[in-house]
Amino acid sequence: MQNLIQIILSTPWLLWPALVGVSLCVGSFLNVVILRLPRMMEQAWRQECEALLEHDRRSEPAHETSNTGNASTDNDREQARFYGLSYPRSHCPECGNTIRAIDNIPVISWLLLRGRCRHCGTGISARYPVIEALTAVLSVLTVLILGANAEALVTLPLVWALVALTAIDLDTTLLPDSITLPLLWAGLVVSALGLGQVGLEAAFWGAVAGYLSLWSVYHLFRLLTGKEGMGHGDFKLLGALGSWLGWTMLPAIILLSSLVGAVVGIAMIAIRGHDRNIPIPFGPYLAAAGVIALWYGPELLDLWLSMMRV
Repeated sequence: MQNLIQIILSTPWLLWPALVGVSLCVGSFLNVVILRLPRMMEQAWRQECEALLEHDRRSEPAHETSNTGNASTDNDREQARFYGLSYPRSHCPECGNTIRAIDNIPVISWLLLRGRCRHCGTGISARYPVIEALTAVLSVLTVLILGANAEALVTLPLVWALVALTAIDLDTTLLPDSITLPLLWAGLVVSALGLGQVGLEAAFWGAVAGYLSLWSVYHLFRLLTGKEGMGHGDFKLLGALGSWLGWTMLPAIILLSSLVGAVVGIAMIAIRGHDRNIPIPFGPYLAAAGVIALWYGPELLDLWLSMMRV
């Protein structure tokens, strides 16, 4: 396998088509994650709440318990609604027909079908091919900028995870632990194996400093205002970025993400009349800053050090 990877890396006419094809397929899978993971989380929360309510009902006296006969029916309905990343198969939400493999080719199938379901003609969101194409573009740019080497390939899962987290955060203002925490540990493992951008020590302190920096800001803001200024997922995402890129990249990531977030937030309030009490997801700005730091880490570090000397 290692020899095969080296052959592909050293053969441009194999590398770039393979990279585009694989990343398009990954983008297609990311669409599934973006759509279903939040619903799976909601489903798990609902089941936990129902289990707690059922426990409370059983602890009540018999004459105060009601609707117990419907418990099995409710459970059956919930089981019928159960789904995961692989089940049920992709289908049209309007007519329910399963999407065939020929109609599920990333980007190409959407273009050939003109963005509509083959069976009922219902429009299919352009977001699906956009996510697939964006994943491919970011993957190609990563290898172009970092070089055609094993280290660049190892960082691709980081880029892919950031695409999924960005879309989920924009949709739900959630950064799922099932992505951020494995991403943090993966950065440490990659660094320990000597395949990452930084060594294990820098990765370890990057994870610690990344998490604690935003954790401290969160609690300080809450003590001063009585409000929550950000979600807990932001701590974990910055910790994950620190584990991949090292603690020296954290100031640049925080500065870039805060600057872009402030500009976008002010623009939304001024132009669109966005209610300032409605939270604006911070995860997409952290993700974008993380990708920029991955690509241009040394240049950003030099810029940061020169600013500090001034």
